[in-house]
Amino acid sequence: MTDDSTFGPVSARRRALLKAAGLGGAFVAVGGSTLLSAPANALPTSARIVIIGAGAAGIAAANRLDSALDGARITIIDRRQRHLYQPGLTLVATGIWRPGKVVDSNERYLPRSVNWIQDHVAEIDPDANRVVTTGGQNIDYDYLLVTTGLTVDYAAIEGMSRDLIGREGIGCVYDNPEHAERTWRMIDHYVTAGGVGLFTRGPGGIKCAGAPLKVTMLTEDLARRRGTRASLEMIYNSPSGGLFSQPDTNEFLKGEFPSRDIGINWHHRLKGIEPEARRATFATPQGDVRLDYDFIHVVPPMRAPDALGNSPLAWQDGPFAADGNWMEVDQYSMRHRRYGNVFGAGDCVGTPIGKTAASVKAQVPVAVDNLISVLAEREAVQRFNGYTSCPLITGRGRGILVEFDYALNMVPSFPFISPYREHWVPWVMKDRMLQPAYNAMLRGRI
Repeated sequence: MTDDSTFGPVSARRRALLKAAGLGGAFVAVGGSTLLSAPANALPTSARIVIIGAGAAGIAAANRLDSALDGARITIIDRRQRHLYQPGLTLVATGIWRPGKVVDSNERYLPRSVNWIQDHVAEIDPDANRVVTTGGQNIDYDYLLVTTGLTVDYAAIEGMSRDLIGREGIGCVYDNPEHAERTWRMIDHYVTAGGVGLFTRGPGGIKCAGAPLKVTMLTEDLARRRGTRASLEMIYNSPSGGLFSQPDTNEFLKGEFPSRDIGINWHHRLKGIEPEARRATFATPQGDVRLDYDFIHVVPPMRAPDALGNSPLAWQDGPFAADGNWMEVDQYSMRHRRYGNVFGAGDCVGTPIGKTAASVKAQVPVAVDNLISVLAEREAVQRFNGYTSCPLITGRGRGILVEFDYALNMVPSFPFISPYREHWVPWVMKDRMLQPAYNAMLRGRI
């Protein structure tokens, strides 16, 4: 639920500024400039194209392929009926949005000409150009686009399970609105009752790496608004020696957290949890450390789904194999490095950065256009520069808009929004504008 009285109405001047900057309406950039438009004349083909996964990347790719090709047999495989606007989960978990606002249906966005197999993929055999579903169906392909998303690995934390979210002071913003709503109940109680709050971040690649930080800062902001901040001890536990991968943003946060009396434990990786005792164990360079809590925000490690991670498509060695068995792709072309008729996009790919909706918006046109180029026996020339974006919400009504590339250089889309200080625009984007843009992305329009 959005309390407009907290932020106030957007003034006529601000609306004009947003419109002039290209922020008004459904064409607001989810991240970066639109790389491609659908070709004027669709390419005739009878190619069999299989897409694994009907999340943001899969549906956006299906719509782009359906528009660009004439006669292609496009199949998308995913059992999920619901479509979740995952960028909104932090707002649900902090009481700003209602859960229903992030729930939609895949059917509403998939083209009717695309064959939707409502099952999950159990096996991927790129040597035979075939996938096998959990129901035992064999599906052959000429081209494969992998957009499976990732798996939140709750079992990697001893004592943790999905069922604990919303009990014993445990929250977790990830996966679905039910988890986010239960997390809000825990945060609401914690801010009212006081005590020790532990905030964590999973190691390695995780979806929306800004989410653990946003939950922390929005919780602190809520306590200040309610007048209960003095009763809370808040500690952020980082598994590394930093808070964010982009250096300028990292430095901002290293100053912001202490200024708000949020403690930081460096090199503290959540290893185990004892729910009834309300105690968490962290692995540190000096050995295990046990900390008591009244509230804990658990962010488990994340990895590729088993069907992908156990397949030949996963990285066979190196950091992306060790971190989560992510899909092996060329980080610029989004094409598999060993299987030339396979492409990937979204959270499942092993690239240095890019597990955000903004990265999906930038990756999908590259993967689709390069797939079409290979199909047409042309050179695959489109490139993804690593663009990712995060409206890093620091409190209700304010935030910083972080946009950067593979080189970790800031690449701001809007010159009037400084990425180095708090501003009202990132909040308006997050709260009111990015979801319509996201929906337009699903339909392949931006």
